[in-house]
Amino acid sequence: MKRKILSASAKVFLEKGYAGASSKMVADLVGVSNGSPFFHYGNKEGVLLEFVKRMFSGQFRMVEHMTCGDNDPLLLYGMETTLQMHIVEISEPLRELYVTAYTLPSTSAYITEGMEKKLAVIFGSFRPRATEQDWALLELATAGITRSFMVQPCTEELTMERKLRSYLSSCYKLFDVPAARYEPLIEQILRIDFAPKAREIIAKTVRKVDEDYEAAMAGMDAPIKE
Repeated sequence: MKRKILSASAKVFLEKGYAGASSKMVADLVGVSNGSPFFHYGNKEGVLLEFVKRMFSGQFRMVEHMTCGDNDPLLLYGMETTLQMHIVEISEPLRELYVTAYTLPSTSAYITEGMEKKLAVIFGSFRPRATEQDWALLELATAGITRSFMVQPCTEELTMERKLRSYLSSCYKLFDVPAARYEPLIEQILRIDFAPKAREIIAKTVRKVDEDYEAAMAGMDAPIKE
């Protein structure tokens, strides 16, 4: 049942966003007539948390594949965050899902979990005196910057290139990375067409959701072994 609920919820989230997704919409897909299907995950936020875990794991794998063996941590950091910026431009429901994920307690905690240690590895040489608490605060700052840029959609005036230049430079500057180090990386990132990769991640997520839903439904119909 939990797999059916997650699959149905993901479909509704992708179409309606988080705020627009109701328990009735999910219940209708699952075929539940009494009570909210979200209670299997605690609440609606719990369902979103499971969905976010899938989305973010897909992002990390995609970026690792795109780098073709280039393990520059500054580049990996810039590419992963750039990919997120492209994902939220696919649709307004996706934008709202990501902004919500960076806002709600459990989902934002998942996104930032352990990031202070990763940031220390990536940017430690530029901030050698930073303490563990410093890295935790810097992670809060970068999450806030990311959320703010996600909220603002691209327009003719605010193109994706302009947004990314401002966003990435803001993040790198926060960690005292010299311009001579990060500016070539930004130029390298901007030469990559992330839009197809963003759509590919969503397509794979939807496909996996469909497969899980069909498998769950088939399991319900399977005869009980004696």
